Amino acid sequence: MPAASWLSPISTTQVARAGVRAGWPSARDGQAWWTEDRPEEGGRTTIVHRVADGTRRELLPAPWCARTRVHEYGGRPYTVTPDGAVVFANLADQRLYLLDGTITPLTPDGENARYADLLVHDGHVWCVREHHTDDGKISRAIVSVPLSGGRPREHVTGHDFYAFPTVSPDGRHLAYVCWDHPRMPWDGTELRLTRLSDGLSWPIQGGTSESVLAPQWKDHESLYLISDRSGWWNLYELGLQGGPPRPLCPIEEEFAWPLWYLGGLPYTILDDGRLAVLHGRGDLRLGLLDPRTRVLTDVPTGYGGWEPALAADGTSLIGVAYGAATARSIVRFDTVSGRAEAVNGGATPPDPAYLPAPRAVELPGEDGPVHAFLYPPTNPAETVEEPAPYVVFVHGGPTGHVGTALDLEKAFLTSRGIGVLDVNYGGSTGYGRAYRERLKGQWGLVDVADTVAAARWLAAEGLADPDRIAIRGGSAGGWTVMAACCRSGVFAGGVSYYGVSALAPLNAHTHDFESRYVEWLVGPDDPHVYAQREPLALVGGVTCPMLLLQGLDDPVVPPEQSAAFADALSERGVSCTYLAFEGESHGFRRAETRSAALAAEYAFYQQLFT
Repeated sequence: MPAASWLSPISTTQVARAGVRAGWPSARDGQAWWTEDRPEEGGRTTIVHRVADGTRRELLPAPWCARTRVHEYGGRPYTVTPDGAVVFANLADQRLYLLDGTITPLTPDGENARYADLLVHDGHVWCVREHHTDDGKISRAIVSVPLSGGRPREHVTGHDFYAFPTVSPDGRHLAYVCWDHPRMPWDGTELRLTRLSDGLSWPIQGGTSESVLAPQWKDHESLYLISDRSGWWNLYELGLQGGPPRPLCPIEEEFAWPLWYLGGLPYTILDDGRLAVLHGRGDLRLGLLDPRTRVLTDVPTGYGGWEPALAADGTSLIGVAYGAATARSIVRFDTVSGRAEAVNGGATPPDPAYLPAPRAVELPGEDGPVHAFLYPPTNPAETVEEPAPYVVFVHGGPTGHVGTALDLEKAFLTSRGIGVLDVNYGGSTGYGRAYRERLKGQWGLVDVADTVAAARWLAAEGLADPDRIAIRGGSAGGWTVMAACCRSGVFAGGVSYYGVSALAPLNAHTHDFESRYVEWLVGPDDPHVYAQREPLALVGGVTCPMLLLQGLDDPVVPPEQSAAFADALSERGVSCTYLAFEGESHGFRRAETRSAALAAEYAFYQQLFT
C-alpha cells in the first residue's frame, strides 16, 4: 500500500484521549496524589488520591477544575497538608480552596488574584500570588494564607516574578527565586533569603547571567540548589554564611528543565540524606546522588525518561516517567528494593509493533551540530520503502525541548507510512547554556536554518523523498513553520498550530510573563528588523500549501496571528486552510478538538504525499 495510506489501528479518537493525562505527583506515608486531565470532559483537571493499599479515588468532582493561571502557563495547582487534606487553585475563579471531605474557600472572593507554587508550613499555605488590577497592571508576591481561610499576608514583593518559595526547617528564613523584566528565568535569576522576623531580604546566589532554580533546605544553615554557572544546570550546596556554592556533581549534563511551569522539582531529598536526581541530555534519567561523597549512581527503572516533578516519601520517591513505548505514568520507585511501579495504572498503549523506536541523531547545521530524534515509518503489515514521506516536527518554547516519550500523534503518522524527525534546534534546552543561547537575537534564522538542515539531511541520507517533506509545529514552533515556508522551498507543506506570525502585535497583546521575551529572541521593537524576520512580512516567499489551526480563547498567541497569515496567503493565491476552535486556549485540551485537528492534519498530508 502506498506510504501515507497504510492501515493503522491508532485512531484520531485514541490519540485525542491520550493527551496529557496525569501529572504533579505528591507522596506521604505510602499514599500518593496527582492531577489527571480529562480530555473527554472538556480538558477538566481533577485530583486523584491513592491510599497505601492501592485503592484510588477521584477527589475533585465536576465541575471543579484544579488549574492555576499564574504566568498563563500555570503549574502545580495543589498541595497536600500534613493531615492529608488538599489545597487547590480552581480554574474558574483562581481562588484557593481546602478539600477535606467538603470544599471550602480559603482566599477572598473578587480579589482578582491567582496562586501557584503551593506549600504548607505551620498551618499556612505559602505560595506565589499574581494580582491583576482592573486597568491591566500585574504584580506578584510571596504570601501565606491560613488554612482556616482569610486574607493573604505578603512576605516578599517588589520583583516582577517569583518561584520556589520554601521555609527553613527552623521557620526563621524564607528562600525563593526571583527575576525581573526583561529576563526570562533561564537567562538570570536570584536566589534570595528573607528573615521572617523582620522582613529583611538579601541575595545569596545568582544574578543577571546565572539561572538559579529549585532551592531546597538541607538543614537550617544550608541549601541545595541548581545553577547553570558552569554552562550546565548542575546541583550545588550553599551555606547561608556566604562563599561559593559547592558543586555536587559537576558534569556536562542538565539536572533541570526551563522554568515554564511553577511548582516542579527536578530532585528530592530522601530520608537517608541522598538526593534522587534527574539528569541527562535531552531525556532526563533517574539517579541517586550522595552529597557527601558526590557519587552519582543511575538506577534502572525500565523508563526512558522522567519529568522534573519528583517528591520523596521516606526511602521511596514518586514522579512522572515515560518510555518510547510506555505510557506516561505516575511511578513510585523504592530505593531499597529497586522496584518501580506505575501507581495510576496509566493508559494502555497500542500494539508495540505499531510504535516507532526513536533514534537520537546529531546532524550538521550552519551553526554547529543539531540534535534530533528520528522516528521511521513503522507498521508490521507493511514494508518500509525508502525514501519515504517525512514530517519535521518543531517544538514550541522556543526555549524548550523534546524527548522520546510515547507520543501517539507521532505513532498515528508513522503507522500510516509517514516518518517523523523531531528537532531540538539551536535554542533548545537539554544541551547546555551555549546551545540554547544560539537563538539569542536569531529567532526566525537559527531555528529555520536548523529545521531546513534537518530536512536536507533526511534527503541526503536517503531516508526521505525530498519532494515529500513537510513541517509542523505549535506556538513558537508555528512561527518556525511559517518562517521556514517563507524562507525555503525545501518543504512540500506546513502545519502551524497557534503560531506567531507578527511580532509587534505579539508584543502588544501577549501576557506579562513573555511580554519582553521577543527582545531576547529578536531585539528591541524595530519595524525594520521585524520586517526582515516575521513571517507575515515575508509571506510572499511561501509557495507551498499550509494548514493553520487556532484556539479562539488563546491568551498567549491571539487568534489574529494565524488569521492574518491565512488571509495574506489567500490574497496571494497560495493554498491555505484555516481552522479555528471555539473555547480552546493555547494548547488544545478537548478530545473533540484534538481529534478534529489531527484528522485535518492527516488529510493535509495525504494530499501532499499521495
